[in-house]
Amino acid sequence: MIKHQLLLLRSFLKWQLLVPLARVVAVMRRPRQIALAWPEGEIKLGPKVALFMHFDGRGLVREQVLHYIAELKANDRDVVFVTNSGRLKPAALLAVQALCAAVIVRKNIGYDFGAWRDALDYLGLPRAETQEVILANDSVFGPLTPMTDTLRRLNYNKADIWGLTESWQLRYHLQSYFLAFGPAALRSETFRKFWAEVMPVPMKTYIVREYEVGITQAMTKGGLRCAAVWKYEDLVRMVSRADVEKLIAEEETDLGKQDPLHITRKLQILRIRDGVARRMALNPTSDLWRQLLVSGFPFIKRELLRDNPTRVEDVGDWVEVVRDVMGADPEPILVDLRQMLKGGAP
Repeated sequence: MIKHQLLLLRSFLKWQLLVPLARVVAVMRRPRQIALAWPEGEIKLGPKVALFMHFDGRGLVREQVLHYIAELKANDRDVVFVTNSGRLKPAALLAVQALCAAVIVRKNIGYDFGAWRDALDYLGLPRAETQEVILANDSVFGPLTPMTDTLRRLNYNKADIWGLTESWQLRYHLQSYFLAFGPAALRSETFRKFWAEVMPVPMKTYIVREYEVGITQAMTKGGLRCAAVWKYEDLVRMVSRADVEKLIAEEETDLGKQDPLHITRKLQILRIRDGVARRMALNPTSDLWRQLLVSGFPFIKRELLRDNPTRVEDVGDWVEVVRDVMGADPEPILVDLRQMLKGGAP
């Protein structure tokens, strides 16, 4: 009881004291934080544009990021590389220049939404000819498979705004690592107003609540249709009672009783089923990572493999699922993990 009251007090103090202070700091900051833009002068862009947000404190760009950008370019998107790193090493700059229509280097202020707002403003997007703007970032490993089919599923006759996955945590929202806006959204007053009000607030929880979750809420209230390529209901429905019964049957064998991997798979399935039964919101890109990959999702969240902050039980299977189920090569992810993991194993 006391612990719960302390949590409530902490939340109250954060939103009544820290948030107003953070907003004052944001107002005092310059709205544009761009340090370098390439090319100079007019930047030509086609009707479909992807604003790719990046961060690396060393000024480097991972090979998987270049692969992701190349996939977007191969599918007729003009990619604008927006980095919050403050600088790019010469080799990294040359690598992204070879793939991108433009490069914007800015200070690490405002997180992803500050970067996207800077880019939209600097590039004058949407323009008269703009039919699609994709907001993407480097918080994922992949794509593990070609993106042609995924991008083909962005049907703006069925929805005005698409995410790859949707979440009910905090409030319903399309997860912001990939958001695609079609013609109706881009020309709406709701879209213009939302980005005009984005401020470089130095507070991650504020960004999550007001922008990552808030953008879907704002677009929906503005009458725009939002949809996910991989629907939450479809993913949780993949975890059936038959899966539980199969695991229980396997548990009767000597190996099933002792195999830790078997135990983690069972625990994760029960965790998902428990969440559904209790109407507790799960995070698709972590709790339902296996179901996503099995159904053709081309990414794995970096946070899941690097930190596993919500202690997903069965994530140790990821190499097997990528290699044996998807038929994809896990090696590019392993290359990155060798540099990222501290005191853990893939």
